[in-house]
Amino acid sequence: MNIIRQVASSMVKFKYMKRIIIYFCIAFSISLAETVYHIPIEGTIDLGLPPFIERSIAEAEENNAKTIIFEVNTFGGRVDAATQIKDAILDSKVPTVAFINKRAISAGALISLSCEKIFMAGGATIGATTAVDMQGNKASEKVISYMREEMAATAEKRGRDTYIARGMVDEELEFPNKVIKEFINDGEDIDTIKTKVYYLVIDGDTVIVDDIEGRKQGNLITLTTEQSLKYKIADASLENFEAVLDTLGFSNLVVNKTTENWSENFVRFLTNPVVASLLTTFGFLGILFELQSPGWGIPGSIGLICLALSLSASYIAELATMSDLLVILMGMLFLMLEAFVFPGFGVAGVAGIIFILWGLYLLLLPDVPVGEEVLSQASNGLIIGMIGGLVGLVLLFRAMTKTKFWRDLTSPDIQKKEDGYVASFGWEKLVGEEALTETDLHPSGWINVGNERVFALSEGNFIDKNVKVVILSVDGNRVVVRKK
Repeated sequence: MNIIRQVASSMVKFKYMKRIIIYFCIAFSISLAETVYHIPIEGTIDLGLPPFIERSIAEAEENNAKTIIFEVNTFGGRVDAATQIKDAILDSKVPTVAFINKRAISAGALISLSCEKIFMAGGATIGATTAVDMQGNKASEKVISYMREEMAATAEKRGRDTYIARGMVDEELEFPNKVIKEFINDGEDIDTIKTKVYYLVIDGDTVIVDDIEGRKQGNLITLTTEQSLKYKIADASLENFEAVLDTLGFSNLVVNKTTENWSENFVRFLTNPVVASLLTTFGFLGILFELQSPGWGIPGSIGLICLALSLSASYIAELATMSDLLVILMGMLFLMLEAFVFPGFGVAGVAGIIFILWGLYLLLLPDVPVGEEVLSQASNGLIIGMIGGLVGLVLLFRAMTKTKFWRDLTSPDIQKKEDGYVASFGWEKLVGEEALTETDLHPSGWINVGNERVFALSEGNFIDKNVKVVILSVDGNRVVVRKK
């Protein structure tokens, strides 16, 4: 029987071992399988998108992917976010492909041009990349010049026409042109007509441009799929993602479609302009209100949490530089000195507020050249955010004070007249007595009078902990003391 049991046990162990070997082989074969990375770029291009793109590219490089296919469908967004994505694509060690499925407008055009190959679905468009402000007005020449050359440099890097790339940004440009003479024989008369012809030299061939509105001054360039193919901006017209795989010869490979993880979604939420302005405003106001009360409490803690969330998200999204953070940290240091070292509210507090406001203003500026309109928008956004946050904080405070939780928190043992309580606590006999401060009086705090613990108010100056004081007067529960 023992022999049978040993044989059965050995067979069971062999069975499990066989399964483990099979699972290991499957996992090993999957790890060796060649992959294609599918990265969607949809919706607004914001500052939360670059970290996701950079992570996806790094993952594709680590797994030796055959190619990365960006499926683009966007009306554009922030220029600084688009340039970060463009830099990441240009630096990629894995071949990159843009599949424009519907549209690549504005910042989406810059991202698409940075890829080695561009495929477009039927009826898709690319272009209209001029920079505008929040009101939709054309940006300053400084910003237009930056974006124009950014597009041209990217197109040049990938071997595409720079005239078209510049014309997507600046409607004041026009293509090379020449005037030709046409002779028309109308019966006995021969008329000479001068005609301006626009042309491009693409791959050594001269191509007459007569179907692009932006070939002359006054119109931005936006190309359809057919026009993109004609002028060698796009490589092929394909209807879906599967057709892209077939064209590249990767239809049999494993497709790894990346999606944003929770942390990247959280960063995109925190860098939303509305959320970011509220966080910075509540952070600033929380610390400001904390300075009006002794010690450290709820407003200061909430303020620090809001500022930490705003600054960390801005740093991850590369909106905040190290110099911006140092300015804000300097301001917070001054405020901490004001709260814990220097009594009252003086030079340190004012300096702290100025530094924090300046740092928050810098956070609203993109890391690209900007004109006066963007600087004005940043200052207006900071002012509006502060006013909105202050109003919201007041309304929130009023709503909280009406709740039972707030009454229990602030007055847990409130004494009512109908319950037999009177205003006097019987402390009038303590006038002239000596006491010892149990806490700092800034200007109020706790003192010990004999065996009694009394809440007291200093006569004027702040009084430190463990200092002898004299009780000057008692009015109900208001006890006034002076340093002895």
